[in-house]
Amino acid sequence: MKDLPIAFIGGGNMARSLIGGLLASGADADHLWVAEPDAGQRELLRGRFGVHTGFDNREIAAKAQVIVLAVKPQILRPVTEELAEIAQVRQPLVMSIAAGVREPDLRRWLGYDAAIVRTMPNTPALVGSGATALFANAQVTDDQRQMAESIMRSVGLTVWVDSERMLDAVTALSGSGPAYFFLLMEALEKTGVQLGLAPETARLLTLQTAFGAAKMALESPENPAALRERVTSPGGTTERAISVFQDEQLDRLIARSLAASLAIMETPSLLTEQLDELVNKALEAARHRSEELGNLLGGQP
Repeated sequence: MKDLPIAFIGGGNMARSLIGGLLASGADADHLWVAEPDAGQRELLRGRFGVHTGFDNREIAAKAQVIVLAVKPQILRPVTEELAEIAQVRQPLVMSIAAGVREPDLRRWLGYDAAIVRTMPNTPALVGSGATALFANAQVTDDQRQMAESIMRSVGLTVWVDSERMLDAVTALSGSGPAYFFLLMEALEKTGVQLGLAPETARLLTLQTAFGAAKMALESPENPAALRERVTSPGGTTERAISVFQDEQLDRLIARSLAASLAIMETPSLLTEQLDELVNKALEAARHRSEELGNLLGGQP
């Protein structure tokens, strides 16, 4: 990877995170190229990373053995068609991080049976904690699979899927997933304030709780269901809150949200409101059980 020439077409957030991850993993900045139309962004990229930059996509692509398409899905077709002639000559590995745009279309726009890896990273890649699924077409060699995996592994965990259709499910789960957790954190924080906590206290407790739960799940051999059962004492406050989530069918609410994301829709505001109400009811139930226990145990001699 150190000497692998890589061209990024687009210098936005995800490209910057990948560049930073690659450099931290030992890649040579002199072998990284970025095509970016905005002069200010080009200057930022050069100053921060020491990479080569330019505004001409074809000129940048001509430098590389791997081309990473890091532009918005809406402009991916004209960008890809612009690169077709260069790609046909150089036969690079072409990687796409655009959601929804399928491999046959990329291949058609390039005009030949290109080696293509589609990837679905998520935004925690910006802090080196991403989760990325990859799909390779039949033209991708074993060496090229290793190249693609190494690039995406520089910003977090990677998994391969055998069917391109699975990337739609990945998009719904991990691609959009950070927003779901942010939404739950937002609801927890809001309810904490409603229960009387200072806003900063509610925020810090929410963030650390989310971090701690994720860390426990990552480091434990047990699945989330087992972890939940282990921290849910019979008759305790957690059990009371969990019973509200279960009675109100939180799993169905989540399933509906994932289905909406899979259809390339934003989570409807109604679902957001329902989650807010559900979190509020659950935390209220847990607080009430805490008060009950206090009264019960405090009354004992």
